Amino acid sequence: MKKNLLTFGIKASLLLLISISLALTGCERIQNQVGVPSTPSAKQAIATIAPASDSSVTGMAIFTQNGDQITFTVEIQNASPGIHAVHIHENGDCSAPDGKSAGGHWNPTDVAHGKWGVGEFHLGDIGNITVGEDGTGSLELTTDLWEIGTGSDIDVVGKGIIVHADADDFISQPSGNAGARIGCGVITLAE
Repeated sequence: MKKNLLTFGIKASLLLLISISLALTGCERIQNQVGVPSTPSAKQAIATIAPASDSSVTGMAIFTQNGDQITFTVEIQNASPGIHAVHIHENGDCSAPDGKSAGGHWNPTDVAHGKWGVGEFHLGDIGNITVGEDGTGSLELTTDLWEIGTGSDIDVVGKGIIVHADADDFISQPSGNAGARIGCGVITLAE
């Protein structure tokens, strides 16, 4: 009799666990069907980089927010090997063939141009990207100095991403003597 009760208790416990598992799976399916996310998604902004100044540079910049931190990644293709500056510019406008419609560096804090994280620097002073012999390069930066889609002075949405022909020297004012604008993209909120 004790053996039968023990077997019954194990079977009942197992049946209860299976029922709970099935109920939770059903709830997740219902959430997905009505569009309720099961986990919160990260806020993102993107920019597709197109050629400027008769170059063939292309690429993609992605801003991903996780809590207070925003991780920026940029990948470019078809660039000449070497070092190229990448900046956020004040206007999300790439209509000019030379990229100058993007305006100057994004500088909402009104400080001198410099190197990211060292002394004074524009919030658009991202830095330099190294391009290999295959014409590709990438760069990543994580910061709590930007926002995505808030409409504040430090919101990256609506700004421009510029890839320059030369390296940023981090000294020359107001833009680091980085040369022609060879790639341009408009930062938009991702859906």
